[in-house]
Amino acid sequence: MPDGFYLPEGKQHVSWIDRDTLLVARDWGEGTLTQAGYPFVVKELKRAQPLSEAREIFRGEPTDVQTRPFVLRDREGHIHATGAKRLISSFEYEYVVFRSDGPVKLNLPKKAAMRGLVAGRLLVKLDEEWSRHGDISFAAGSLISYDLAEWKQDPLRAKASLVFQPGPRQALSGLSATKNLLILTILENVQSKALIYKYDQGVWAATPIPLPEHTNVSLSAASDEADQAMFTVSSYLRLTSVWYFDAESKSLEEWKTTPSAFDASNHVVEQLEASSRDGTSIPYFLVRPKNATFDGAIPTLLYGYGGFQASLLPSYLGPVGRLWLEQGNAYVVANLPGGGEFGPKWHQAAQGATKQTTWDDFIAVAEDLIRRKITSPNRLGVIGGSQGGLLVGAAITQRPELFNGAIIQVPLFDMLRYTKLGAGASWIGEYGDPAIAEQRAWIDGYSPYQKLLAGKTYPAPLILTSTKDDRVHPGHARKAAAKLAALGQPYFYYENIDGGHSAAANLMECARRLALEYTYASRRLCSE
Repeated sequence: MPDGFYLPEGKQHVSWIDRDTLLVARDWGEGTLTQAGYPFVVKELKRAQPLSEAREIFRGEPTDVQTRPFVLRDREGHIHATGAKRLISSFEYEYVVFRSDGPVKLNLPKKAAMRGLVAGRLLVKLDEEWSRHGDISFAAGSLISYDLAEWKQDPLRAKASLVFQPGPRQALSGLSATKNLLILTILENVQSKALIYKYDQGVWAATPIPLPEHTNVSLSAASDEADQAMFTVSSYLRLTSVWYFDAESKSLEEWKTTPSAFDASNHVVEQLEASSRDGTSIPYFLVRPKNATFDGAIPTLLYGYGGFQASLLPSYLGPVGRLWLEQGNAYVVANLPGGGEFGPKWHQAAQGATKQTTWDDFIAVAEDLIRRKITSPNRLGVIGGSQGGLLVGAAITQRPELFNGAIIQVPLFDMLRYTKLGAGASWIGEYGDPAIAEQRAWIDGYSPYQKLLAGKTYPAPLILTSTKDDRVHPGHARKAAAKLAALGQPYFYYENIDGGHSAAANLMECARRLALEYTYASRRLCSE
């Protein structure tokens, strides 16, 4: 299109101002990318304008993870603010609003994120406790709001009020807005519920939406023109379904369900808890045969992640059911510190200097499965990808005797060099910086590559990666395989040419990867 916008492929962020104007953060040439390889310069680009003529309007710092533009637009399409969001680290932000009298840096805490507009209120989620100049205090994990008109007049003096504050085993998992209402999904002990929030006469009032219990509920879509929304509902053995909700008529309907992928009638889901070294309860979900005999003989795969405040929530197991559960096996999902199942404090309990807590608690779940005689070391395998691949690497290097199989997908592995590979520098907020002596010591204590040692026996892992993974560099997986080979240890290695961080570019490649993984698991854990 000769009079359109042309942005070459690359890592970039774009926000629309109007049909003729964009705010763009991208690679503008030498010196405009951070150490992590992301943009930190925001420019205004007009329709049909060459990139070389775009006007710079904001510049972050090269030490940032990245900088992105934002446009604060309401449901009717009216713009109330434009600005830039600096990601100082993976979990710390700085917001700057562009005003006619110059840019204004907002006085929000670093671990806070603007989440949109509803009912004339600006929403902000807090990932740290915050008290401002004698105002009331807000707990970490809370959602707060500002009167939009007051905030626009003076964003530094506007008063915030509470929308939602989590209880001890709660976390805010999602939010969206319809024409007049705010909808939140909330986790309570890793079980989901959805609520409508309505702002009236200075108070937010909450009403539950009666979706199925003991499931994972997520918002799929919300209408700008009416108070209607759609939800996705799923659990390990329950088919994923789409539900339609109309707040005005109070109607709630199940609209669609995915086809069945396996026979789930012979299995049951239980939520159990292991005890960590410090006495913390670590919840996990066990999917097992109904008629299981607890004699330690059930082949079991233990899955985990435990990082970046990401929550592992129940979802239909699909291919896992067909390839693993139908054979009479068990599958376990551990909800580890470092994740987001119980909010920001759960994440921060296993971050940086305390990252070893994630590995300890994964091992505690494995030990609990063995103690309950659900499985035994000869029948127990571990599986995880990315940060979860690091988790599996830490587990088999620290406690190799607990496992007879390990599936390590697109992993981090050499943590003393992770900042120099792929997008690794953007994760310093999670792990620490190996260039700093004190932080290097934390990381050296668990880095799996350095912990592969002569004289130890490891559970012949299957290591998978992708040549085109631009997030976690395939060098991690290659080095893991090379060191195992140098030690004379058995291993299996598969590197797909395509696929990026998923290690599969299409359904055929995904099917091949799954077949490799579950053939490996069956041979390692099910053979007599």
